[in-house]
Amino acid sequence: MVIRCVQQVWHGEKIRLRHHWVPIEKISPSLPVAVMASEDQRFLEHHGFDFDAIGQAIKERQRGKRQRGASTISQQTAKNVFLWPGGGWFRKGLEVYFTGLIEIVWGKERIMEVYLNSIEMGDGIYGAEAVAQLHFGYEASRLTRANCALIAATLPNPLRFSSKNPSAYMLRRQTWILNQMRYVERMIKEKEKEKK
Repeated sequence: MVIRCVQQVWHGEKIRLRHHWVPIEKISPSLPVAVMASEDQRFLEHHGFDFDAIGQAIKERQRGKRQRGASTISQQTAKNVFLWPGGGWFRKGLEVYFTGLIEIVWGKERIMEVYLNSIEMGDGIYGAEAVAQLHFGYEASRLTRANCALIAATLPNPLRFSSKNPSAYMLRRQTWILNQMRYVERMIKEKEKEKK
């Protein structure tokens, strides 16, 4: 958030920053499901790193296919909270360290809460509560499944894609995420059975 504000000032723009932290209990339960369906379907199974996705991304890069990310929600949270955007081996090394640390210290629920409150969801819009109020006109707890899928659809590039004014591509992506959410919900139920 700070880096984006500095960039806005540097470019002579007015600072745009909308953010309001809410506990995970005040966020629609569909939003974590939508985000997992869109960004990291193995979130509940891995310990911060999805080695299958990393391997797949490496293979696609070697074949010259379009590059895609393999960062997990845990990695994105570590980067957003503790680090800076961009690449480089040094930053990646720190990301690995912080990802492992938050997986151990925070656990999955806290990681998801921090992610949903810190992720950029539009130009100057950070977190579930801000995007819910600005794009849908109500608090994050009242977001519908369709709203949540649309928000999740923007996450690869929230400065390019909008949940307020979705393109045809965004609506297709929303439909795909809604279908994937059923799979994630089944996985959550299975995890809950295992705990009992």
